[in-house]
Amino acid sequence: MPTSETERTPTDRAPSDRAVPAEGVIGTADAEAGAAYRSADGSADRSSDLPLIDRKRQRSGDEARGRAMRAAISVIAEKGTAALRMSDIAERAGMSTGHILYHFGKKDRLLLEVLAWSQADLWTRYQEAADQAGSPAEKLDLFVRFYLPRHQGDERYALWTQVLTQHHDEAGRRILTALLDGWDERLEAVVREGRELGQFADVDLPEFTIRAVAMLSGLSEDVMFGRSRWQHTSVHAFALSALERDLRPTSRP
Repeated sequence: MPTSETERTPTDRAPSDRAVPAEGVIGTADAEAGAAYRSADGSADRSSDLPLIDRKRQRSGDEARGRAMRAAISVIAEKGTAALRMSDIAERAGMSTGHILYHFGKKDRLLLEVLAWSQADLWTRYQEAADQAGSPAEKLDLFVRFYLPRHQGDERYALWTQVLTQHHDEAGRRILTALLDGWDERLEAVVREGRELGQFADVDLPEFTIRAVAMLSGLSEDVMFGRSRWQHTSVHAFALSALERDLRPTSRP
């Protein structure tokens, strides 16, 4: 259940009206998540039925949607899902309840839509950082930073926790599976590049990915719980060191 250790505030760059990853970072899992969400209520993306609008108005709508999404993440993390009201999100976002209903639609799709938007935003920022990285080792470092919670109570990670505890229909399960698979794909891409360059060991990629993500998820739960053993030790440094040991090439005679 990845989050981000970066301190930047999420950007107002929102995906399309139904939350899917931004152009340039779409992998197989990303595309599946977007397709599953668009068909979750049995209808196509409602934006396809709207007339063309000018770019200035579109940017304004994206900014409002981004503000609503961030407010929803905050309220969900603070109050949970049982006590969640659309009016709480509206108040936090400085918008009317009608605007919130416009952006989210049915309440039973709220959590999945907010999570999908959150991950699309996070993946965009991860990809921007990875594109500037000089080596697979630096990309691995970035992957760990973006995956782990920034601190106890991290809102993005709390959102994952809330969503995974809900009952989901088959469409919802497809969305969640695709979002989780998206992180596996990104880690596999980093390791594959490192192997091809001879900088990483020739590990079994699927097996390594399962172990790595399981370790990161366990460490993330420790951070969110507030385990005392991480008060004076960097969980990021611990996780990165463990992955680097597994990926260190065998010395040649």
